[in-house]
Amino acid sequence: MREMEFKMEREGLLHAGDKVTVTEGVLPSNYYYTINPSLAMSGNYPFTERLMAREGTVEAIEQNERGFYVKVIFDEE
Repeated sequence: MREMEFKMEREGLLHAGDKVTVTEGVLPSNYYYTINPSLAMSGNYPFTERLMAREGTVEAIEQNERGFYVKVIFDEE
């Protein structure tokens, strides 16, 4: 199991328990992931931390002064 955090710009786009799929993007030295269809985006991950699963489940959504953050659990077994 692997937990990743994604930044969501607007409230209510995702809810705990939702099944999501992600798309992988490539930068010169990192990967980043987007919850389809462009609902939330991850930070950058080095090549050594590449996500192997493409489907996950929303575990929680947290709000702070910087916005909404979605925690997603992926099964990489």
